[in-house]
Amino acid sequence: MDTLYLNAMPHKTFSLLPLLFTLAAGLLTPAAAPWAAGHHATKNAAAHAKASPAKKAAPGKKAADAKALPPLPAEVSLAANAPSLPAKAWLLMDYDSGQVLASANADEALPPASLTKMMTSYLVEQALRTGKLKPTDMVSVSQNAWCRGTNTESCMYLPLNSQATVIDLLRGIIVQSGNDASKAIAEHMAGSEEGFAKLMNAEAQRLGMTHTHFVNPTGLPDPAHKSSARDLAILARAIIGGGADYYPIYAEREFKYNGIKQGNRNALLYTDPTVDGLKTGHTEEAGFCLVTSAKRSDMRLISVILNTHSAQARADQSRELLGWGFASFEKVTPVQPNAVVATAKIGFGKADTVAAGLATPWMLTVPRGVQVQTTVELQPSLEAPVAKGAVIGKVVATSNAKPVGEAPLVAQSEIERSGLLLRGWQHVAKLFGK
Repeated sequence: MDTLYLNAMPHKTFSLLPLLFTLAAGLLTPAAAPWAAGHHATKNAAAHAKASPAKKAAPGKKAADAKALPPLPAEVSLAANAPSLPAKAWLLMDYDSGQVLASANADEALPPASLTKMMTSYLVEQALRTGKLKPTDMVSVSQNAWCRGTNTESCMYLPLNSQATVIDLLRGIIVQSGNDASKAIAEHMAGSEEGFAKLMNAEAQRLGMTHTHFVNPTGLPDPAHKSSARDLAILARAIIGGGADYYPIYAEREFKYNGIKQGNRNALLYTDPTVDGLKTGHTEEAGFCLVTSAKRSDMRLISVILNTHSAQARADQSRELLGWGFASFEKVTPVQPNAVVATAKIGFGKADTVAAGLATPWMLTVPRGVQVQTTVELQPSLEAPVAKGAVIGKVVATSNAKPVGEAPLVAQSEIERSGLLLRGWQHVAKLFGK
């Protein structure tokens, strides 16, 4: 979770809270964004930097550096010069294919802190899309869900025994990282946090998150509560792919509820216009964590940083990783969408062949400048009837003799089964090899 340093219940003066988070996370510190030359931090950031002498910032920086882990080099990298990042685990994934472009320690199960809330929000979004929940449904705030405003947890500040709409709770989970919002919706959907954790783990298993086990909907520390960088990237990809209805909430910079306006803790939302999500996390055990998504031109990348030493570090490392990814990879189209890729032979049909092509446009993310070749593999001994759109083979893309992707080939037209007399002749012809 992300810690709020508050010792009393909220009142109107908490409208200054976004500024406090901004200063604490270093949001206003100008940082070179490698994603594009000519883009700079905001005027406010520059003004803050000018007003803050380096000698005052140095002690804090030295303290943070003292806690920094040694740089962790890439264990897997599909392009040269991948960064080494001082975190316990990190990963960069291509959104379209789900391919990991570079990673280090990607499968170690680590405390995810408030990155947990990505699964909480994802389950809420699924329930909204299926109609199990409605945005205007009212959710009650129990004694268990109520946040007391201590300095040990982040809160939406839902009043005790009050009610809030599902859509407000969803924003409270995503933008404000509210433990109270997470607990309230968990109790509403599953009767208890424990019951909701069962839903979380079932969904994690369905998505293929093989190094994840959830105990609660918040990310509050528990020895059994773990996830990995790869699993969290898989979850982020599922959230983004869920549609345009709710994903834009992950890019919202602030949310005001109960008279309290809080800012999103994802620093990159303030400094990189191509970033549109997803979630921060922090506990003493988990360190500072960040899952980020950015889209530039036709490429979307997902980065994961787990357990680094400061809020500034998780932002800087995410910028570096994304910058390297966008600079090192490009999109290629191995086969044009409307092209006939191959012609498949059909037995016992009213036609002897059928054209094979792509069902949907196919793009690959590959290191810049590499040459991609394609080979076709058709299913043997195809027989009619064959429905239009039926999968009848695949096209495989390779680079330097190594597979880099594949796509299904489908029949471009329907082939009906031949009549009895024609089939008889076809059987005879087949016997004589004609």
